[in-house]
Amino acid sequence: MSRVFQKGVYKTPVQPEAVRTDFPGFSFGTFTDPPGQIWENFSHETDEFVVVAEGQMEIEVAGASTLCGPGDLVRIPAHANHTLRTLSGNGSVWHYGYGFFGGAHG
Repeated sequence: MSRVFQKGVYKTPVQPEAVRTDFPGFSFGTFTDPPGQIWENFSHETDEFVVVAEGQMEIEVAGASTLCGPGDLVRIPAHANHTLRTLSGNGSVWHYGYGFFGGAHG
């Protein structure tokens, strides 16, 4: 899982364009979640990346979980069950995209 959870990849404040540029060929979006938001037991046909921009989140991928904060990158392989929980009282902001890892994406 060491390639799944990567701490401090992006400087804070996280710039959306820096994230988008790092993942050419991926879709790109941003979620702003309220405190306590849980996205539970998802899996996708494609790989997914998540970059926390604001707040604290617990992210679980294929049974392994870690606390993630601003600047942290999570690489979620296709078909991996995953859950994201917003823990901070002010909510969270995170960038995400779907595509296929390879080359620079590992």
